[in-house]
Amino acid sequence: MPKGSPERTAARKEEIISACEKLYQTMSFKDITLKEIGNETSFSRPTIYNYYQTKEEIFLALYEREYDRWNEELESILHDNEKLTKQQIAEKLATSIANRQQLLKLLAMNNYDMEENSRPELLTSFKVAYGDSMKNVCRILTKFCPGKSVQEIQNFIYIFFPFMFGIYPYTSVTDKQREAMKEANVDYVYQSIFEITNNCLMKLL
Repeated sequence: MPKGSPERTAARKEEIISACEKLYQTMSFKDITLKEIGNETSFSRPTIYNYYQTKEEIFLALYEREYDRWNEELESILHDNEKLTKQQIAEKLATSIANRQQLLKLLAMNNYDMEENSRPELLTSFKVAYGDSMKNVCRILTKFCPGKSVQEIQNFIYIFFPFMFGIYPYTSVTDKQREAMKEANVDYVYQSIFEITNNCLMKLL
């Protein structure tokens, strides 16, 4: 554990995570290294090891931050509304998902490797944020869909959360992929993140 105040430790972790986030905008996971991340921070690369031991741990922390940000939006939906129709629930949840493209991109990665190469305490911290998102969606359904049973809400969660893993690949298509689909004569309708998510939610609700 690095020496220094909790505030300094938190600030440095945040800087490391933000450096990783910046690189991830233009580089793939496999091309990003601890050296590259270190070059984007105000301190030396060896200092990173005081906070994160692997690249996967940094990505897991970025992943956790994305869930925390989504949870803020989910809590706003829950607390800022008295009543919502199914259509309004779908639109608000779909909008919150559309605002979290980085989360969707991370979901489309190999999560097994990321979790396998992170220390247990960091993995547990991530799972808390992930679990909170599931709880928040459950709370939204419980409040605005009082007719749904506990089993129906659980079924919703077990369908929608796995569905989220495929949103990014289906909506963020490269020119190369589009050309391949065209050459393969695959009739594919391209949708935005909001559209594909809203359509799924309306069917589930």
